[in-house]
Amino acid sequence: MLQTRRCLALVLAVLGLALAAPAAAREALTVFAAASLKNVMDEQGAAFQKAGGPPVRFSYAASSAIARQIEQGAPADIYISADSDWMNYVEQRGLVKAGTRRDLLTNHLALIAPKGSRVRLSVGRNMPLARALGTGRLAMAAPEVPAGKYGRAALTSLGVLGSVEGKIVSAENVRAALAYVSRGEAPLGIVYDTDAKADPGVRIVGLFPAGSYPKIVYPAAVMAGSKNPAAGRFMAWLATPGARAIFRKHGFTVLR
Repeated sequence: MLQTRRCLALVLAVLGLALAAPAAAREALTVFAAASLKNVMDEQGAAFQKAGGPPVRFSYAASSAIARQIEQGAPADIYISADSDWMNYVEQRGLVKAGTRRDLLTNHLALIAPKGSRVRLSVGRNMPLARALGTGRLAMAAPEVPAGKYGRAALTSLGVLGSVEGKIVSAENVRAALAYVSRGEAPLGIVYDTDAKADPGVRIVGLFPAGSYPKIVYPAAVMAGSKNPAAGRFMAWLATPGARAIFRKHGFTVLR
């Protein structure tokens, strides 16, 4: 009888492990985030898991591309955009869980050059940007991408867009624009300063004046289709002192 009970207990234990494995897999959280957040969100995901949360799977791309993917049914639990317009786009289509949206971060726009470049330029009104480019191109995210939108707004405000418009090479997202400069394929580029700090192959020539472009805001929200209870936990985690410290370490300004 004792032998039978032990065998039954063993079978139940094995069955329990078999059932637990797919359950654990379902718990993994899927976060779609702006490409400029890759380094910092990878660290946030690791810290969240270390603090007892489930694994976090990240998908990074331009905020515009992510918004359209979510619209087409991509299974995101959380979306973190690099501007309010694309979050509005998703929210207006009923894809945001009510009451979960909040603004997380802000950032700064920077003019960058390859690490070994000797370009010196004071970023300001009527700066000789076209002359600094010479025969080279200015790497920027595409116009529909937040970084590209902010960059073009800054160039317009400073009165120099017309002089460089024919010299712009548009990238699919801000990290792709960063890569053009880091590889030496473009002498100058416009990215967030946090991107520049994440790539040792570039240096910051100067920051664009804050008033020359709309305030950069990163909103985050749980998606209406998410059934993962960890989504709310991760959003709460991003407001903790530990998470805020990680954001600051990567150069972001945390919004309260």
